[in-house]
Amino acid sequence: MIPGLMQTTPLLISGILTYAAQAHGSREVVSKRIDEPLWRSDYAGLARHAAQAAHALRRLGVEPGDRVTSLAWNTHRHLELFYAAPGIGAVLHTANPRLSDEQIVYTINHAESSVLFFERNFAALVERLAPQLTTVKTFVMLSDAERTQGDAFSYETLIAGEPETVDWPLLDENAGAFLCYTSGTTGDPKGVLYSHRAVVLHAMAGGLNSAFGFTAFDVAMPCSSLYHATAWGVPFSAPLCGAKLVLPADKMDGASLHELIETEGVTFTGGVPTIWTMYLDWLEKTGRTPETLKRVVIGGSAVPRAMAEAFKRRHGVQVLQIWGMTETCPIGVVATPTPALAALGEEAMDEAIWTRQGRLQFGIELRIETEDGQEAPWDGETSGALLVRGPWVVRRYFRKDEDAARADGWFDTGDIATLDANGFMRITDRQKDVIKSGGEWISSIDLENVAAGCPGVKVAAVVGVPHPKWEERPLLVIEAHDGADVSKAAVLDYLAPRIVKWWTPDDVVFATVPLTATGKIDKKVLREAWREHLSGL
Repeated sequence: MIPGLMQTTPLLISGILTYAAQAHGSREVVSKRIDEPLWRSDYAGLARHAAQAAHALRRLGVEPGDRVTSLAWNTHRHLELFYAAPGIGAVLHTANPRLSDEQIVYTINHAESSVLFFERNFAALVERLAPQLTTVKTFVMLSDAERTQGDAFSYETLIAGEPETVDWPLLDENAGAFLCYTSGTTGDPKGVLYSHRAVVLHAMAGGLNSAFGFTAFDVAMPCSSLYHATAWGVPFSAPLCGAKLVLPADKMDGASLHELIETEGVTFTGGVPTIWTMYLDWLEKTGRTPETLKRVVIGGSAVPRAMAEAFKRRHGVQVLQIWGMTETCPIGVVATPTPALAALGEEAMDEAIWTRQGRLQFGIELRIETEDGQEAPWDGETSGALLVRGPWVVRRYFRKDEDAARADGWFDTGDIATLDANGFMRITDRQKDVIKSGGEWISSIDLENVAAGCPGVKVAAVVGVPHPKWEERPLLVIEAHDGADVSKAAVLDYLAPRIVKWWTPDDVVFATVPLTATGKIDKKVLREAWREHLSGL
């Protein structure tokens, strides 16, 4: 081997901010806030505020390797911390406020954070949790001095007077940058420590045409939470490409999102299906349409076909699915079109994009492994365990002794999937959610996608529950739209011509569908609540 003779400049998050401020300094950053007026700045302003926050963190005694925690929404102050904390070599732990009190306390203590930044509308939560936070010494409310409550510092007061420039240190690109915890639906949440290198490479890949396809003419509004796997990397991909950034804070209702889309000219947005169910319902009731919106990326759970069709047919908006997980920073695959699909015609192309989670992205390797440990053929039919590896895939969970990935680098995602000849991956189920009925497999995801298209259905969830003869049978739980008249007979009649007969749920029940802290259907809660339901039928 002969070594290359190129420079080895480390890939650092601070480099993204420096570039954005220089190349796209006047491109806007717009943010809603908690009970404050709309914030309007630009990438040059973001760089100045991030520098002030970096100086303030140092003044608080934060050193390289230290962890600080945020309990915050999609706001400009949270975004400033996204650059300030990693920029000085610290690690930002983005706590998930939708976890239980016990789990939030666990993650902050497990991270051993010394500083906690929190939004004003989390004041009661923080007051409740503070006595249990064993390592937090400083509490900072992400607010101005006038609105700051209790004994916490005001963020604006804290950074006021600090220099607006900083010499970002030259760090090891493999140093930790973000600590994101899994939702912890079973057991304690597990910490995934993102490195600078992983975040920068992920950001570069996320902006590619095969993924989000950002240009300097785009206006991106991440509705995926900044606290959940860094909002799919959009806070880094958008500045790299010069796209305007719009942050909705905690206002995810249809009217609030539509106002931002229209007033700020949003062309790209993304989030979990529940957000878009509410948005489409609001559009239907008001007769409005998003004039500037071009692309909606939806992930977290499979996209119901009816949702994708509604966006395209009624509003001219292309829906792209995404699959990933906290352990993959999180982009794994994105469902974007290719010439091979386009050659089949628009209808066939939509079919592929709407029924598959996405296609192979540079930087992520995919492997479908059968029960005997062999790699499954890429035929779109043979399913198996989905394994991934790459520069932004977890190797080991934070403060764990054993690697999460195998010795050959492959990480078992816990999903069951197929791969086709064009590199498109389709999730057929979670390993723990697939339903085994009489020795045959039923995909709960496929059943949910069909049922979600039934008129009046807001959310459809399918779980396998014990059956005295067939081991497991599917139970369909429906949460209807407010005021909708949906019956068991209507749902079964809708399903009949669209699924194989033996997949027909043994019963349909109507109830509120519980969601996890990341907006996914909580199958664990449903299985426990309805586990005895079929025993009496």
